[in-house]
Order: sequence, then structure tokens, then C-alpha cells
Amino acid sequence: MEAVTLGDATLAALRGVHIRRKPARSGAPHRTGQHVLRDSIEAGTFEEAFFAAPAPGETDRLLRIAKQTLIAGKNLRRAAVAEGRSLSASERLLSSLTRSAIDVYERLLTIARVCHGRIFPSYDDLAEKTGLGRATVARALAVLEAIGFLVRQRRFVRVASDEPGPRYEQTSNAYRVLLPERVMKFIPRWLRPAPLPDDELQRLADRAADTEAMLSRLSCKDLANELLQGPLAKVLAKLGASIDRQERESQNDPQPLPESYIREIKGVGLVGQRSNA
Repeated sequence: MEAVTLGDATLAALRGVHIRRKPARSGAPHRTGQHVLRDSIEAGTFEEAFFAAPAPGETDRLLRIAKQTLIAGKNLRRAAVAEGRSLSASERLLSSLTRSAIDVYERLLTIARVCHGRIFPSYDDLAEKTGLGRATVARALAVLEAIGFLVRQRRFVRVASDEPGPRYEQTSNAYRVLLPERVMKFIPRWLRPAPLPDDELQRLADRAADTEAMLSRLSCKDLANELLQGPLAKVLAKLGASIDRQERESQNDPQPLPESYIREIKGVGLVGQRSNA
């Protein structure tokens, strides 16, 4: 699964709003002048759309699948050596999963279950609870994200300062646990989701088509209110209202919203849900 940060989806959605952002390497000064990592979003402005409470038993199932993926990765390496071949890119990614990564993932799943999906531990907290080094935790999170077991969003917070102007500092990342599609063929059949009947697939397809047609007729403001909730919805609705006014002033016969714009706005509210169990 390709991980898409909520920051990227938000910027893509605000097509008419241009925010100047200097390209920088990780750790370089943020556009505010503070040392905030690239692609960070202010804490408290997006979490309602990002976090999702797991269904009963979902965290236990995700942990079993992660452990089965670890076994599958070891078997892939043994088979490649026995057959005298090289692992494919996808196989190398799966075989990069380690026991340490499983321990970190188990800790994230525990937080997800106890805190109803609100996962934002610090590296130090994960290191303390798992007994691993901070660098090991960082590598484990990178592997889990690359495979698709989680998506993470960097965050920053405002801090008080006697000097003029706003001040910011980095805070813990926000995480959301997922079920990656790429591991499905490597785990036992009993752990895979049951396939939907053909009539249910057709019903879902018809419903999606009807929803897409309905969304294409909404204004930017109504589209943001329909698909999002919380502070982020209010911000996008306000921006959408501004875009609507500009369109009304520029043309007498407003046209339906293009499908690309609808997909971009939907991506803000639905990021990470494509592979959710």
C-alpha cells in the first residue's frame, strides 16, 4: 500500500489555495523558521479525520496477521536460498519484517484498543514499553509503514515564547494501524477476510456510482461538510465557500465539480481507510 500523508492529501484538496513551502530535507528549518520536520501538521487540527477506533477483535487479528507475515518472510528467504534465486522487491519488503517490528506493532495495537484508535506515543515511550533502543524503534516503524501495517503523520505544536512571532516544536507522530493488501497471499486462508458475494459487490458498486453522482453536484463548501468532520471540515468548508464565490463571479452558469477535485477532497477524509481491516 502506498502511504499517503494527511498533509499531502490536504494540500492536494486545496487546489486554489497556494501555500509557499520551501523544499527541505528531514530536520531542516520549517517554513515558519522553526525546526519542524517536513510534512508535519499542527496537532489538534486533523486527528478527528485521521484516527479510527478498531472494531472488536480487530487488533488481535492484525497482530496474528503480522506474526504470520514474519513467518512468511523467513520462509521466503529460505525458499530463495534453496532455489538459488533472488527475492523480488515485494518479497524483500516482507522479509524485512523483524521480531522487533512485531513488538512495536503490538504496542501500537494495544494503544489502539485501549484508547479507541487514538495512537500518538513518543519514540521514548515505545522504547520503554518494548525494551528496545530508540533507533531500533525508528527502524521498526519505518518497516511497518513500508509494508502497510500503519500510516503515520508527523505533528508539531505551538510553544510560548517571549520573542515576537509564533514558535513551534515537533511532537509525537500520530499513527493508524492498517491491514496491508500485499500480505494477503502470504498468510493462511483462515486469516483472510471472507470474499463478498457477487450481489453485494454489485450493490456496493451501484451505491458508489450514486454517491459519486451526488457529490459531483455539490458546491465546494457542501462537499467539505459532507465528507469531513471536526476542525478540518470547518477550515475546508470556509475555503470551499471562498472558491464557490470566485466561481460564481467568474461564470454565470456554474459547472459540476470535476471528478478529480472530488477525489482529492475525499482523500482527506478517507486517507488510510482503503486497507483498513
